[in-house]
Order: sequence, then structure tokens, then C-alpha cells
Amino acid sequence: MKSYFIRLLNYDHVASSKISHLILQSGQTGKPLQLMAHMLAAQQIWLKRCKGLPAPGGPLWPAWAASELGAIIDENHTEWISYLETLQPPDFDAVVTYQNLKGITYHDKLSDILAHLINHGTHHRAQAGVYLKLAGADLPVTDYIFYARDLNQTPSS
Repeated sequence: MKSYFIRLLNYDHVASSKISHLILQSGQTGKPLQLMAHMLAAQQIWLKRCKGLPAPGGPLWPAWAASELGAIIDENHTEWISYLETLQPPDFDAVVTYQNLKGITYHDKLSDILAHLINHGTHHRAQAGVYLKLAGADLPVTDYIFYARDLNQTPSS
């Protein structure tokens, strides 16, 4: 299970980097930037929850500059992979207890949180992509299956 979630987080990193680069390249900020910043802030919050640490300070919808996204994407990815590397198979079934931003306590299985984290990223990248497309940008391919195919390609002889 560890290798599966590492693979998904690696995909998330690649796809987020592509959308971040397009935001920077196109000069489109507004909604695409807000959505990406939210997604990245949520990744940081979820990591703290999974580690049993207090949530980082700051808003869930931060006003980050487009030029900051790339470094935040890289940092989030590094921190998540480092965390996953510490886990053992039973840890993925462990229950994480945390409070949401409204103070409500939840108890969720770590593997469900990880699945949510990946789905949340895909959801908000797609939203950002719609805004970028409507502004005339050519969207990069960010579908997971294309990422997986690229990983599984064997060189032809």
C-alpha cells in the first residue's frame, strides 16, 4: 500500500507542477491560483493531522503568488513522501483523530485520508484547468493513466 500511495503522490506532484507552470506561463491568476493555493494549503493541513500535530497557521484559501506555487508543491511532496516512508503496512489502517477547522472531531482511517488527499488535488486541478482553458490556455495532459503509461514504458530495441 505504501508504494501505491507514493506513486499517487508522485503523480499529484507532476500534475500540480504542470498546472502551476501553466498559471505562471499564462499570467492567469484569479480563480486558478486560488484553487491551487487552497489545494496546497489543504495538503499541509492534512499532513499535520496525519502526524498528530497542530494544523499550520494561516487560511485554508491563502493569497499566495503564482511564483510561490512551484516551491510549495515541491516542499509538500517532499514532506508527504518522507512521512509515507516512515509507515509500516498496518499504519494505513490506523485511525487518525483530528479536529477540522470548525473544531469538530473526526476519526478517519489513514488510507481514506490519503485517497481523499489525491482526489481533492485532482478535483481542484480540474477546476483550475477549466478557468485556464476558458482563458485560452492549452492544457497539459494531467490524466493519471498517461502518467502511469509513461512510468511503465519500456524502451524499444
